[in-house]
Amino acid sequence: MNDSVFIGGGGDGYQTAQGLTLKYANRHGLVAGATGTGKTVTLQILAEEFSNAGVPVFLSDVKGDLSGLARPGSPDHKLHGAFTERAEKIQFTDYSYHACPVTFWDLYGDQGHPVRTTVSEMGPLLLTQLLELTEAQEGILNIAFRLADEEGLPLLDLKDLQALLVWIGESRQDLSLRYGNISTQSVGAIQRRLLVLENQGATHLFGEPALALTDLMRTDGAGRGMVNILAADKLMGAPKLYATFLLWLLSELFEELPEVGDPDKPKLVFFFDEAHLLFDDAPKALVDKVEQVARLIRSKGVGVYFITQNPADVPEDILGQLGNRFQHALRAFTAKDRKELRMAADTYRENPRFSTEDAIKEVGVGEAVTSMLQKKGVPGIVERTLIRPPSSQLGPITKAERAAHIQGSDLAGKYEDRLDRKSAFEMLKARSETAAQEAAQAEEKAEELTPVLREFNAGRRYTAPRVARSTSRTTTRKGTGLGQAMTKMVVKELTGTTGRRIVRGILGGLFKGR
Repeated sequence: MNDSVFIGGGGDGYQTAQGLTLKYANRHGLVAGATGTGKTVTLQILAEEFSNAGVPVFLSDVKGDLSGLARPGSPDHKLHGAFTERAEKIQFTDYSYHACPVTFWDLYGDQGHPVRTTVSEMGPLLLTQLLELTEAQEGILNIAFRLADEEGLPLLDLKDLQALLVWIGESRQDLSLRYGNISTQSVGAIQRRLLVLENQGATHLFGEPALALTDLMRTDGAGRGMVNILAADKLMGAPKLYATFLLWLLSELFEELPEVGDPDKPKLVFFFDEAHLLFDDAPKALVDKVEQVARLIRSKGVGVYFITQNPADVPEDILGQLGNRFQHALRAFTAKDRKELRMAADTYRENPRFSTEDAIKEVGVGEAVTSMLQKKGVPGIVERTLIRPPSSQLGPITKAERAAHIQGSDLAGKYEDRLDRKSAFEMLKARSETAAQEAAQAEEKAEELTPVLREFNAGRRYTAPRVARSTSRTTTRKGTGLGQAMTKMVVKELTGTTGRRIVRGILGGLFKGR
């Protein structure tokens, strides 16, 4: 089946040669099932098949098991006999062991090449979700991005955003006239959320060099698609960061890739494991964003496959766009479980040979209820399918093997060294220092001129002749009062100018681009 990827089938009562047509592989898909029912192996064999077909793959390795894709399976494995037996049962005649071309990635840079993006590329919508901001705080974050564009302040890493927020807090009176109320409490709340994010390791995510999407869409010398594996076991400790990063990556693919219509095979297949983390307590704006990406990214040649425990974890509007389904066993211990099971069964095109609801409850480990898109994108009849055995190693590779693989990668050295070019933090710091110097110089000039003005005032003091007591008093008072008034006026003017320069230099001067 050159135009499709082999999934499984065969055996007693099973449809032979279940396959996913490459032409419809960018119509997205769903891999669902309870813990321990075989979702990870299904994900592994899908990655193998897409890679063999020349389609690059991106997936996250939540449990660390998928690193075995980089090594061939072994006849010494304890499941070798079961694998060969299943291959014969489903008529998988050319079954053999082989590895896939793999590139390891890691947001923290420990188990793969570092993955980075800039704060500007992440954007205010995703950052709002990541930081769990209120509506007022989201407004201030949008102001920050607007000012960064207007003032030419690149937002590359977290310290750039933190410095910009400090400036906004100091200039809030002037900025409030243009953009609405800006409270120090809201600015402080955002800074505290950024600190929490920093403690979760987000400093590793934001910065340069940023990830080039072309590095995810490579093939090896034999034309096999590269399998990009993101180490996510540690990242799962910060689930918001994990979900937001994957959504950002999807959004970047959507924004940067050109339209290709309906290609013969996808340009990239993207697996979103633990998909429920993306939708748990997500605001409507974010769900709408995911729906938009899922609906339109198909025309960019990208297929998105959500992996989760229950189809109910995915919103209905998005679930309806997932045409290729792999449903492993669901348990029905409660009334809610039974209701969700019936709902899952109702989404399939019925097979008269068996009850879909019963099949979802009965399939064992390594089995699934499947439905693939057929000609003209019509959903296929639901089938019970034995998933084919993996050709790569089942289970993780060793740390030494991973390290050797990373060092021998074509991308070794490209992302390892962090860049720190001039950006918002350095530019705002320079403006602040310049404004402080100007204020200090103005104050020094004022101090230098004060004795001169006093001397000038003393020389100008005038005392009239004593012609008449009343006139003398009046003239003296006028002369003395005029000199004192001039002195006070000049000193007040200098003092006021100095004060205004200090305020404008430190607070307003930055905004005016001094």
